[in-house]
Amino acid sequence: MQCRFAPGAPDWEKIAPISLRETVTGHEPVQPTTLKTAWSETAWHLQFICQDTEAWGTLTRHDDPIYNEEVVEVFVDPVGDLMSYFEIEVSPLNVVCDLILRRTRSGYTKEFAWDCEGLQTRVDKSETRWVTELTIPFSSITSKPPVAGDRWRANFFRIDRPRKTLAELSAWSPTGMRRFHVQQRFGTLEFV
Repeated sequence: MQCRFAPGAPDWEKIAPISLRETVTGHEPVQPTTLKTAWSETAWHLQFICQDTEAWGTLTRHDDPIYNEEVVEVFVDPVGDLMSYFEIEVSPLNVVCDLILRRTRSGYTKEFAWDCEGLQTRVDKSETRWVTELTIPFSSITSKPPVAGDRWRANFFRIDRPRKTLAELSAWSPTGMRRFHVQQRFGTLEFV
């Protein structure tokens, strides 16, 4: 996926969307999600547009386990060594859960003490969708901002939990299973 440079705030109307796919089959989800991404001198900008007739959430505190409800998620490994990555989630209530995952011999450790300093999020909801925008300062996830041509490993997800049917898991790079923490399935994000 290419992430285009956009000085200042991005004009989302000029950025082409990428569709998330059901993470096991790769099919189109029942309630589709599109993603747009851009970057500026100091930050990475993302916009998720989630079709949803019943966007919901109950958790309201920072780092609550919102992944058990409805959520969009960003997994990013700027180093690209598949040993650790940042995870940032946002719920339809604009609640954030941010953490670092580090690979161990038995899986991953989760470091909830990390906060994405300077993170800005916004959620707009209607009867048919919810839109989430994130601005992630580069200084919170890397020692130097990217330059054109740099590549990061990343994946983007949505958990849709309609109250009367099974949860639907969507991904930019489907993992082939009903879970997201599969680093070898991360895609490549190129800054252009």
